[in-house]
Amino acid sequence: MADQHGIECAAMKILHTSDWHLGRCLYGRKRYAEFEAFLDWLVQTLEDEKIDALLIAGDVFDTSTPGHLAQELYYRFLFQVSRSCCRHVVVIAGNHDSPSFLNAPKELLKALNVHVVGVMTENPEDEVICLSDSGVQDAAVICAVPYLRDRDIRRVEPGETIDDKNQKLVQGLKDHYEKVVRIAEHRREQIMLQSSIQNPQFQIPIIAMGHLFTAGGRTVEGDGVRELYVGSLAHVEETVFPSAIDYLALGHLHVPQAVGTSEHIRYSGSPIPMGYGEAEQQKSVVILTFECGRSKPDIRLLPVPCFQLLVRITGSLDDIHAKVKDLKKNNSTAWLEIEYTGSDIIANLREMLDDALADSAMEIRRIKNKRVMDRVMGMAAEGETLDDLDPGDVFTRCLDAFEVPDEDREELTVSYNEILKDLMESDPNAQ
Repeated sequence: MADQHGIECAAMKILHTSDWHLGRCLYGRKRYAEFEAFLDWLVQTLEDEKIDALLIAGDVFDTSTPGHLAQELYYRFLFQVSRSCCRHVVVIAGNHDSPSFLNAPKELLKALNVHVVGVMTENPEDEVICLSDSGVQDAAVICAVPYLRDRDIRRVEPGETIDDKNQKLVQGLKDHYEKVVRIAEHRREQIMLQSSIQNPQFQIPIIAMGHLFTAGGRTVEGDGVRELYVGSLAHVEETVFPSAIDYLALGHLHVPQAVGTSEHIRYSGSPIPMGYGEAEQQKSVVILTFECGRSKPDIRLLPVPCFQLLVRITGSLDDIHAKVKDLKKNNSTAWLEIEYTGSDIIANLREMLDDALADSAMEIRRIKNKRVMDRVMGMAAEGETLDDLDPGDVFTRCLDAFEVPDEDREELTVSYNEILKDLMESDPNAQ
């Protein structure tokens, strides 16, 4: 259809999602049924909402070596989308993803109009993708910036301070986005010239993607979100991103939220609760509608249904039994996290709770017995093994053993964390 200026075009609808973490477990419990239910819902939503393009802003998988069931869900979903009204899918890698694993089938996936950007390359043009509206003309330019690793954007120099490192990280992110957006602006100009569109009010939107931690971003306990870069000053302010971006689709934080005062810079959040800290959270995806010739979108959050109820119960034994009784009355199938905070020490708490749930469909995924834990932690560390400690505990004890002064600990801890980060980011699927 033509707009008021006689230009052939149509409104474009885009759905933004992220942080699926396919393959993630909850205290040893596989969650494939939840993931499958979400992906089925998403395919139906693309049809119901007549979505033209789907943006997946990183952390498709929970690990860099996803199992075959997680892979099957991913590829089946992409195939189903290719048969829907949704004409384009853009996928970027997150910090949990293996860049080489995501990139491996990218040429094949292009045949399904699935565009994958797993890693930053030497050519920033690789991250700029033009999307068409109903095959008539290019209607949006995507800056598909993947998770930028420390080594991608910062050159290490001897003698630099923690502040130097943080400033370099932020500057590296800023410079990269500026390069990619500059290319996108040039592409947009070319599209406008080729389309012979002379009306200065007619604009093709520039939509950027990213997987990073912005300053002031909200997280919740137990969501598994970790610092992407060493040092809290490396959190990215909203002013880092070029003003030419009409919408920035972010991933990494699991709480749906806008960044600062910028409604057009958003985290879609994870589609299912990744832990009990997210259990009370309303999950959602973001739907953007770009009307013909308008670069500013109408933004709408679409709630995601709950596919598996998670319930956290805290209190005395009587409190716990009362809550369990209420849940059973409603024929609940919830997965429970139970924290006992009563004054009595109950050694057989697990057996008592298993008995209480014996004739229900509920499952206990975790029990926290605060009184027993307090008693254990109050005991001497004699008999403690390495299995009881995480790497940070071991490093701190080493600093204590060698009587390292406080003024030297911060620099040493940052360097140690950088080494751990580098190990975690190594790509097992790379050659």
